[in-house]
Amino acid sequence: MSINQTPEQIARDNIDRQLNACGWMVQSKSKINLHAALGVAVREYQTDVGPADYVLFVEGKPVGIIEAKRVEEGQNITAHENQAERYAMGKLKYLNNDPLPFVYVSTGEVTTFTDHRDPKPRARNVFTFHRPETLRDWRKRNKSLRAALQDLSEPPTQGLRECQINAITNLEKSFKANKPRALIQMATGSGKTYTAITSIYRLLKLKDDNGNNIVRRVLFLVDTKNLGEQAEQEFLSYLPNDDSRKFSELYGVHRLRSSYIPEDSHVYISTIQRLYAILKGEELDESAEEENPHEKKWQPKEVPPVEYNPQLPIEFFDFIFIDECHRSIYNLWMQVLDYFDAFQVGLTATPDARTYAYFQQNMVSEYSHEMAVADGVNVGYDVFLIETKVTKEGAVIQKGQYVEKRDKLTRKKRLELQDEDQEYSPKHLDKGVVNPNQIRTIIHAFNEMLPDMFPDRYDEEGNFEVPKTLIFAKTDSHADDIIRIVREEFGEGNRFCKKVTYRSDEDPKSVLAQFRNDYYPRIAVTVDMIATGTDVKPLECLLFMRDVKSRN
Repeated sequence: MSINQTPEQIARDNIDRQLNACGWMVQSKSKINLHAALGVAVREYQTDVGPADYVLFVEGKPVGIIEAKRVEEGQNITAHENQAERYAMGKLKYLNNDPLPFVYVSTGEVTTFTDHRDPKPRARNVFTFHRPETLRDWRKRNKSLRAALQDLSEPPTQGLRECQINAITNLEKSFKANKPRALIQMATGSGKTYTAITSIYRLLKLKDDNGNNIVRRVLFLVDTKNLGEQAEQEFLSYLPNDDSRKFSELYGVHRLRSSYIPEDSHVYISTIQRLYAILKGEELDESAEEENPHEKKWQPKEVPPVEYNPQLPIEFFDFIFIDECHRSIYNLWMQVLDYFDAFQVGLTATPDARTYAYFQQNMVSEYSHEMAVADGVNVGYDVFLIETKVTKEGAVIQKGQYVEKRDKLTRKKRLELQDEDQEYSPKHLDKGVVNPNQIRTIIHAFNEMLPDMFPDRYDEEGNFEVPKTLIFAKTDSHADDIIRIVREEFGEGNRFCKKVTYRSDEDPKSVLAQFRNDYYPRIAVTVDMIATGTDVKPLECLLFMRDVKSRN
């Protein structure tokens, strides 16, 4: 970049770099060779209404216009849409062309795109330009995506609950209205994922009048590896109501485990962490996908920006379905979604103010837990509060006592004389300070209350069957303390209570499968692996021995 460049020249240099990155060859009007590459962008090409900043050619044929503006015009970019449209509607010198459908307005920093094949053409922000291959493929179809969405028929009713039918119906109305983001709120256990897969199946079936597929790829985005594995199994086992074959026999389903992304699948399942790493050109260890990013307190002050990755162009996905969207798509991670030129659909049982705002208050489904209970989809619940003085107020470790110190990783113990009084607050409990008696008090009270909570669980011989229970711990070390005390207080052996975390010696998937399907364990203790959205159908009781992070 030259020191003496004008703002317009700086903008065009930025646009040139972006075009090159997206696979376009940029040429000046004095050195035109329209067949030098699949996609050619010619600067200052003459039209009957004046020179267009860029005319885009694919396979030697004109397909689009770029109206270039200096960076300062980003605040006023919509004012230049008419000018760009005039060039697109005009006649190109030496060519007898039809109006050009693809219109961009760009400052090199901000870019908008309008597809004039849409029913009501509307500009939308895009991260950068589309590839020549993409515009070529779009031109081969006689309908744009948004035009084809108008052909969606009424959803089927067979095998769907009324809440699912309503969600799909309203979601497709949102698509037809060209609303870029939509929010599906459905109570936990009411079938959000099944609803999403049904919608995705209907989208993948869309074709134009010539039988060409309209929707190429759909992303199902999660924030933990566990949820990704669970979603993968639901896609693989989904059986459409209009075909005897399973979803996976009709469409390719690929869960991303590395930076490799095959182009021939239809549904891609990924954590947002992995997608961010791919866009950054970095490898990601699978352990980074075990905990959802929402749980991490540390956030960088300056967010490292995502840059264009030609291996994953902005148009790679047509639709993005975001599981548990109230959690991990904000702050650092929001730019992953901003990168793609795709419809976004959020799925959650517990939206908060940020969720409503992000999805532009376009909630297409509202199905609360109370409604689910009234419909017989879910069951009601009772809340029991177990409080201890230490939990509420903290405590004091007295001077002169020998205190057991324990290494957090090895759990090796040593005794140390306390040389002064040490107060600790509830927030330090089970992190910096462990009070086994406090844990035992809670577990003992829980054990005593269970028969009152579940009075129908006695067998003919008077033995009480402990309901499937999940305990949420603060740390892995805290979980180990809980497991030991649960086994002691209930008078049971190892198989009765197990840990389900990624740091467990036993295969966590195997333990989770046992918890779902076998009689034992009756009680499971987790830190990070089981969270909102994890399906454990026999589960009847939750015991929170940590803060509840849900805003709802």
